[in-house]
Amino acid sequence: MKLQTKHFGEIDIEVEKIITFEEGLPGFEHIKKYILIPNPDSENPFQWMQAIDEPCLAFVITDPFYFKEDYEFDIPEKVVQQLEIEKTEEVVVYSMAVVPENIEDITINLRGPLVVNIEKRKGKQLLLDGEAYALKYKIFQNLPIEQKE
Repeated sequence: MKLQTKHFGEIDIEVEKIITFEEGLPGFEHIKKYILIPNPDSENPFQWMQAIDEPCLAFVITDPFYFKEDYEFDIPEKVVQQLEIEKTEEVVVYSMAVVPENIEDITINLRGPLVVNIEKRKGKQLLLDGEAYALKYKIFQNLPIEQKE
């Protein structure tokens, strides 16, 4: 299938790889279908989540565990059922990133992880309670020294 996008032009996508967020995302409840666009640079931990029905909407996402190894949370049973999760191997977690002009100020949202059943192609953004994780976690200020070099 061909998909016209603002940021990537026309791209070919595999329909079976579309991820459906039944409830949409907070602020974008009407947009339910997305496709992951990998970064051509395999060393770069960021990729994009492009809306299928809105060519101008693409989110930068990343693996939060890459930047915060001790990141953990429980997936509520209701969400496990909603996403039809049967095994932990089916679950992939992403965090949305904000990429400002000064790249050293990139933040990721650890309080609102995107949980995806990669087998069933279903996703949901969780909203974690409490202050344990930041909405705007500054990745470069929190990297271990060996990753900064």
